[in-house]
Amino acid sequence: MERFDSIVEVRGAILKLKLQGLTLGFVPTMGALHEGHLELVRQAKRQNDAVLVSVFLNPTQFNDVKDYQKYPRDDARDLAMLESVGTNLAFFPTPTEIYPKGFDTVVTVRALSDRLEGQSRPGHFQGVSTVVTKLLNIAQADRAYFGEKDWQQLLIMRKLVDDLNIHTEVIAVPTVREADGLAMSSRNVRLTDEQRAAAKILSSTLEDVQTMADTGLQDAYQLAAWLHQMIAVNPLAEVEYAVVVDLETMQEVDTIERGALAAVAVRFGDVRLIDNRVINPPTGPAVRR
Repeated sequence: MERFDSIVEVRGAILKLKLQGLTLGFVPTMGALHEGHLELVRQAKRQNDAVLVSVFLNPTQFNDVKDYQKYPRDDARDLAMLESVGTNLAFFPTPTEIYPKGFDTVVTVRALSDRLEGQSRPGHFQGVSTVVTKLLNIAQADRAYFGEKDWQQLLIMRKLVDDLNIHTEVIAVPTVREADGLAMSSRNVRLTDEQRAAAKILSSTLEDVQTMADTGLQDAYQLAAWLHQMIAVNPLAEVEYAVVVDLETMQEVDTIERGALAAVAVRFGDVRLIDNRVINPPTGPAVRR
């Protein structure tokens, strides 16, 4: 595995691969890697000749400076993990490398960025869209890999690539979970033991939404209200949102008759977690509205 810190150097290594006719998969990360990130790399390795992973804690996507400062960082650990899964190229740029003096351009995918995570974290998706556009232009990869846990971000990446004619295919990878169902996240390590035990309510309740749908319930508002209520009864959970929305637009829907996404954002102390589940519509004679 080769490590690079500068854009010029990593572009040179990418060009060598391209001149050999090799395909390249790209996995953008913010570091503090876990098994979820490694699954992105594994998927990229299965579909490409070589894999590039960027590790960049992007300051412009944090609307809370304290959250940025508390985000775990361990480059040596991240490098060892990337090497363990056969990463070919690792890119560790500094903030000044990505945002040099005088940098004054932003990228915004407007409609998809205006709600849910966009409302809870003003400016977040503008920061994400801008840095990913830069990274995609640097990587010139055949495919880029994003986790379904960040479903809204995944949709934004697809729209961004389509609108800007970026020659990179966006590949979605299913959420990787802990043994008790909690979605893997770099923020999980900041949970206390009590909060960690409570946090598994997110995945279990999302699963229960599908169980309710399987009984024939199609009303998205009833399902969302139940989802919110069942999480909120936990005294350690502060629900920011619990919604049932369209799989492509992230707009609220009346029914789940064509499928939908149940999505939540919940705080446990000062740790904010998100999760989601695709809800399939009920079938058979038991369908009720």
